[in-house]
Amino acid sequence: MALKSSSADGKTRSSVQIFIVFSLCCFFYILGAWQRSGFGKGDSIALEMTNSGADCNIVPSLNFETHHAGESSIVGASEAAKVKAFEPCDARYTDYTPCQDQRRAMTFPRDSMIYRERHCAPEKEKLHCLIPAPKGYVTPFSWPKSRDYVPYANAPYKALTVEKAIQNWIQYEGDVFRFPGGGTQFPQGADKYIDQLASVIPMENGTVRTALDTGCGVASWGAYLWSRNVRAMSFAPRDSHEAQVQFALERGVPAVIGVLGTIKLPYPTRAFDMAHCSRCLIPWGANDGMYLMEVDRVLRPGGYWILSGPPINWKVNYKAWQRPKEDLQEEQRKIEEAAKLLCWEKKYEHGEIAIWQKRVNDEACRSRQDDPRANFCKTDDSDDVWYKKMEACITPYPETSSSDEVAGGELQVFPDRLNAVPPRISSGSISGVTVDAYEDDNRQWKKHVKAYKRINSLLDTGRYRNIMDMNAGFGGFAAGLESQKLWVMNVVPTIAEKNRLGVVYERGLIGIYHDWCEAFSTYPRTYDLIHANHLFSLYKNKCNADDILLEMDRILRPEGAVIIRDDVDTLIKVKRIIAGMRWDSKLVDHEDGPLVPEKVLIAVKQYWVTNSTLTH
Repeated sequence: MALKSSSADGKTRSSVQIFIVFSLCCFFYILGAWQRSGFGKGDSIALEMTNSGADCNIVPSLNFETHHAGESSIVGASEAAKVKAFEPCDARYTDYTPCQDQRRAMTFPRDSMIYRERHCAPEKEKLHCLIPAPKGYVTPFSWPKSRDYVPYANAPYKALTVEKAIQNWIQYEGDVFRFPGGGTQFPQGADKYIDQLASVIPMENGTVRTALDTGCGVASWGAYLWSRNVRAMSFAPRDSHEAQVQFALERGVPAVIGVLGTIKLPYPTRAFDMAHCSRCLIPWGANDGMYLMEVDRVLRPGGYWILSGPPINWKVNYKAWQRPKEDLQEEQRKIEEAAKLLCWEKKYEHGEIAIWQKRVNDEACRSRQDDPRANFCKTDDSDDVWYKKMEACITPYPETSSSDEVAGGELQVFPDRLNAVPPRISSGSISGVTVDAYEDDNRQWKKHVKAYKRINSLLDTGRYRNIMDMNAGFGGFAAGLESQKLWVMNVVPTIAEKNRLGVVYERGLIGIYHDWCEAFSTYPRTYDLIHANHLFSLYKNKCNADDILLEMDRILRPEGAVIIRDDVDTLIKVKRIIAGMRWDSKLVDHEDGPLVPEKVLIAVKQYWVTNSTLTH
């Protein structure tokens, strides 16, 4: 029987919505009082909430729980006894990375960096415990201070301060690490280095928005691109440079553990406006130019590739590099040859820096069709990359109808491209997704994000810097939050019905492919807030929800927040699991009211460290 609405029903529903927002405001007020930041445990977050007008004593008798009958069974005393409590892992797992474990890595071949690729623990070896924070752990500094300072207790590794001392990477000063902004190829600072690049590459007007930094070190290049509104996806292996990616994320810079080895990069075709290697030690000329061909795949038509360091300017530097000049000369010859085959145009070479630009289409490259060295990839889906072997083949350009047309579609400058219809949508490249459907999805996410901000007023204040969307879709959540104060890692699950990560990049956002049945390529405690939209419904009967939630706990900082949106039955199951995970949670109604079956679960991870009792 259809439900009839009335003015009384409308008033009741409005009251319920007000009560929900009010209850969560109080919820975050209480949790905010637990926050720790920098060196002063117990920072100003509770004060911020107080100043915003939160008063938890206005209507103390209200029931703020969801209006779904199942909720009471979750919080009841009889059910509480059935909750499975997850114990802390041993202290030696403080920085555990399940798919880049050092001991397991050493059992794999060293050829082509295979041992530095992802090698996840088999099911029987998975940890089913909570990864502890190290003693003394504190919330990282807020951006932009975090760019230059990281608390020593959060990543207590001094090796780089010695190994890279003369290169100005990192310095240890008392109880903090300081990052002066230097690098192997820019000891005078990243800003001056980027100024040199910007004399060739249009970084100031929004034409270049997304960048890939291969072998990033502590990601100072990406950190200093931030002020130019360029977002860099940085990666480096977990190797002898202990914690370099961990340092990057502690600084508030997007980064993942990764390597150019034998497997394709987990990014879509035509993703980046710019790619960069600053003495990254990748053998670009090896394997018939295979690594350059993979960069070409992910580089947008008209995009730029920067090579800084060996073998560029080998005639002057071969002695300083302590390498035979014949080897360096041959290395550069192979790079130049591969770039020519890819139809890249060399735009600049000065000192140790060289810059190439990818053509906007293949009109100027017709002659390579007859070149026997030009092996074109045969795959029907160049974005099908998860655990796929890299090949020495050239990814074809999308077809064009004129010599000046940008293959795959021309993008607007940022920030206009954030809300413009992306070319992959307007061209119909994603089957079953129309322009109207895309725009409706955008409207829905603006509405959802607005509701999230009412629930948690700290969402866009800078309190949450590193944010992850575990099932990003078209990037609507990230677009709704877009701000200089934060960034979002848009994860598109490899089992998602439609591949949408290319659209995310066309919007000027960044992201990665991942299968949540496995651990993510990051260190513990690297995200401040995690968002999961219908992720648990997506992975139902695919893998264990416990494992996904334990992985969320691993990568979430103490006192970090979680927002899970899903159908109510799924969320009730999730809530039962996290009751044993040292999270505080609350299940609330959809912003359109209690009759909508989709609900939202809000949670905050409690503060605790290794070998300690729970700390508030």
